[in-house]
Amino acid sequence: MKAKVQLNDLQSSVWRLFLTAHARLLERIELRLTQSDLPSLDWYDVLFTLKEAPDHRLRLSELADKVLLSRSNLTRLVDRLEKAGLLRRDACPSDRRGTFAVLTDAGLVMQQKIWLVYAEAIADYFACHLQNEEEIKTLQQVLSRLLIAAEQ
Repeated sequence: MKAKVQLNDLQSSVWRLFLTAHARLLERIELRLTQSDLPSLDWYDVLFTLKEAPDHRLRLSELADKVLLSRSNLTRLVDRLEKAGLLRRDACPSDRRGTFAVLTDAGLVMQQKIWLVYAEAIADYFACHLQNEEEIKTLQQVLSRLLIAAEQ
């Protein structure tokens, strides 16, 4: 068991800055998507995850593990995406209880439309504030360590 680490004021302040920056950046990106008459980042997250999956399909349980949503929210979102024609559900032939979410051609087109606006927003609100390659690599290393620690 690891020894308890006490937070100093700087660490606490940086944590708060991290949370606040994350929330504000997502708000700005969501606003940009809304102004472009595009669906939210939640939709993008599911569409992108399916795009990256083999054959553009994942079991719903696998999809839930890969996206940043809770399982209950994911079920409702998959319902909306299916109704919009952006994905379809296929039965799993080896498990009658299992269901696949499968990206449709329309879903791929929508993912790409969202990405154009999303990428521009990332560049405008995030990437332009990273001043050089060294700073980018340092941030990458720190965030990678945090993610590894969170997954243990």
